[in-house]
Amino acid sequence: MSGKVKAAIIGSGNIGTDLMIKIMRHSDVLEMGALVGIDPESDGLKRAERLGVATTHEGIEGLQALPIWSEIGIVFDATSAGAHAHHSAVVTGAGKAMIDLTPAAIGPYVVPVVNGDAHLDAANVNMVTCGGQATIPIVAAVSSVAQVHYAEIVASIASKSAGPGTRANIDEFTDTTSRGIEKVGGAAKGKAIIILNPAEPPMLMRDTVFTLSSGADETAIEAAVEAMVARVNAYVPGYRLKQKLQFERFGSNNPVRIPGVGTFEGIKTSVFLEVEGAAHYLPAYAGNLDIMTSAGLATAERIAARRLQKETA
Repeated sequence: MSGKVKAAIIGSGNIGTDLMIKIMRHSDVLEMGALVGIDPESDGLKRAERLGVATTHEGIEGLQALPIWSEIGIVFDATSAGAHAHHSAVVTGAGKAMIDLTPAAIGPYVVPVVNGDAHLDAANVNMVTCGGQATIPIVAAVSSVAQVHYAEIVASIASKSAGPGTRANIDEFTDTTSRGIEKVGGAAKGKAIIILNPAEPPMLMRDTVFTLSSGADETAIEAAVEAMVARVNAYVPGYRLKQKLQFERFGSNNPVRIPGVGTFEGIKTSVFLEVEGAAHYLPAYAGNLDIMTSAGLATAERIAARRLQKETA
């Protein structure tokens, strides 16, 4: 296998710029082709120009007009759910792979450590949300040893790390993450909540995962969760357990009732996570953005490697 797949990023804000730097610093199979924005004065576009990356401030149409467009194999969308449908149609219509970092959820949900190899040939893959990337692996870990009847996640992020795109996508965040908890995490019913914390100094990303399950004991659940945390930590070094797991048993004499869901016996597991960013471009407290770009990069590299293998086969 030789060479690299050229990538373009639509969105020159925090996520797009951080992703660009990650590709240029760390990827063995991806090469930055272009960074696309709509504001010619954005820091991301200016930084890209200084790094010798092709740029345009004329959106997806500007990208199509760049000479390098024909060489692009993978395109990341780091804009908004509302804009993604048009971007996806253009990109996939040209035979290029789309990595969706918005909550638009046009393509299948992908969480690298859970189903990273399941959709390598899909035209469009969706990276769920930052909260989803942090918490769905935990739900999936519990689901690997037990039947998860209900899973609820609470993602708390620093208000300063939530840019215009994140704020515009709050409703889509809760819906997409909830569905990801079910479709990828394996929970029968999922719920997601996001909190923008205005504390100063800004807090690191904190995620709490609650699961109600049956069919496995505390030892099996704890081992599965700890193994999953180690797997996520391999590509998000700041991802870690904040404290030991907490358990509470519910039997026939004290079942737990979830309004609108049902009544259950089994084990309630509480998992407390912290995500510190790598600070490539964003501050360390923006772990919510770092886990998104890291997951997007990990997924794109698997798709790129598959393409390169096909070309040399």
